Amino acid sequence: MNRTQRRAALQNSDWNDKGRTDPRAKSEKRETARQLAFDVLQRIENDGAYANLVLGPTLAASNLSDQDRRFATGLVYGSTRMRRACDAIIDRFVSQPPDDATRSLLRFGAYQLVYAGVPAHAAVSETVELAPGKTRGFVNAVLRRVADSPIESMTWPSDASRLSYPNWLADRLATELGDEAIPAMERMNEPPPVTARSDGYVQDRSSQWVSASVDAGPDERVLDVCAAPGGKATAIANDGALVIAADMRHRRVQLVRENAIKLDLELPVVTANATAPPFRPASFDAVLLDAPCSGLGALRRRPDARWRIEASDITELAVLQRGLLAAAATLVKPGGRLIYSVCTVTAEESIDHPAPAGFEVDPSEPAVGTWRRFGHGWRVLPHDADTDGMVLIRYRRVT
Repeated sequence: MNRTQRRAALQNSDWNDKGRTDPRAKSEKRETARQLAFDVLQRIENDGAYANLVLGPTLAASNLSDQDRRFATGLVYGSTRMRRACDAIIDRFVSQPPDDATRSLLRFGAYQLVYAGVPAHAAVSETVELAPGKTRGFVNAVLRRVADSPIESMTWPSDASRLSYPNWLADRLATELGDEAIPAMERMNEPPPVTARSDGYVQDRSSQWVSASVDAGPDERVLDVCAAPGGKATAIANDGALVIAADMRHRRVQLVRENAIKLDLELPVVTANATAPPFRPASFDAVLLDAPCSGLGALRRRPDARWRIEASDITELAVLQRGLLAAAATLVKPGGRLIYSVCTVTAEESIDHPAPAGFEVDPSEPAVGTWRRFGHGWRVLPHDADTDGMVLIRYRRVT
């Protein structure tokens, strides 16, 4: 997979061959939550599978109880998220680097011992059971050392290691956020809360705040140009506006349609490329561009994203975003609104973009949400209100 394909899959949750799980491909039944979780981790680490794509079908094909499914999910997401920290914990007790399969198993055990609150006897013995016979003694010895060594006494190589982020990403967040970087990274190591709208649709509150910022009236025509999976479009439609939802991938457009049907909403959907939208110029009262981005504000939802994203991806995405902004701007009526949002925290992907020609920035504070001023826009950090990190900028067309 080249960088462009990888980035598109990351941003759009695109299904790829490596990430695909066909439950019929394996006839054996999963016996324990740990067995299932470790199998999924192997797919993520060895085959390049995406955690959110491979885990769901595997759980659906299993005979685990709901409680065990939640436990397996926590092990997969947590072990993936804290991979670097687990490596540092393990490396204190190995004289030579273990092979990849053994390291993966040691990470799995270390996560249970240090972060998941699993009793030591269960974490060690059940993890050792998953090891091949020739490495069981080694895995047992290392994990027992981990269990006997309080994490509070550990000297970490760096904050990036302790918080389990790549060096470049920890440095980038420190540059972007200053003293807020550590609290933000710590919060993104915690599972996100489940928040639902009044109609029952589960959606992070920061995304709900973006929808509210469109402030669409019942007689207005609104376009959501990158709408999938449809959370923001359905929220705006719930307020009575006529919303058209567009996305460039037909499969993802179908997700919008399915969500609209579940919510009993009349919501036209269109498969369309937002860089060349097939709509009449100046035909919408408001256009929402929730642009593809690095997702650095939503890492708690994408446990493997921090290991996939590269610094160069941010610059490439910023170029794409500028093109999307220019195209979306042509669709706004004079006096209409263009709302730009990204679930990241970087200036390069948000406030560094110039205002589209003929538009001015709306400087007023959004009526809904816990926003802090960020350049000519607004930003919420993950630890501000236990939401995803998000940047919002609102423009108005004046000519």
